[in-house]
Amino acid sequence: MAVRASIARLALTGVLACASPLAAAEAINIPAPDFTLESRSGENLRLEDHRGEVVMLNFWASWCGPCRQEMPLMDELYSQYKDLGFTILAVNVDENRDEALRFLDKVPVNYPILYDPESSVSELYEVQAMPTTVMIDRNGNARYLHYGYQPGYEDEYEQQIRELVRE
Repeated sequence: MAVRASIARLALTGVLACASPLAAAEAINIPAPDFTLESRSGENLRLEDHRGEVVMLNFWASWCGPCRQEMPLMDELYSQYKDLGFTILAVNVDENRDEALRFLDKVPVNYPILYDPESSVSELYEVQAMPTTVMIDRNGNARYLHYGYQPGYEDEYEQQIRELVRE
């Protein structure tokens, strides 16, 4: 029941975040639901295995223009902060993995790509917009929620990453 209440708060926060196009991310502090998904390399990755790291959980699709825009910028953040205990888990929601692979051939990234073709994890996080980004602290708590992407959001991402890696 606590997980359901947490997810409901996460959804409500998403509605509030969507109310203003350039609103700062909503600060939240709820346990991030655990999941396991197959990665691009073929191994199964579990969110819980990243406990102790700051995780930027990003839901994206190959057809999403803002997703395509932010992925190279996220790769820069990953390269800059990975040695400080930061990682990105980018969850692709395309039904056909080939679409994602074609995109990644054009725009390669160094962080893990996970596949959620049946949207089970997207539903768990009640994703309603592409991209959706959840910043998760070292203790496994979702701390910030972002819906969509516009140029400049990466500065806010970086500020939150710096805050969370210092904790």
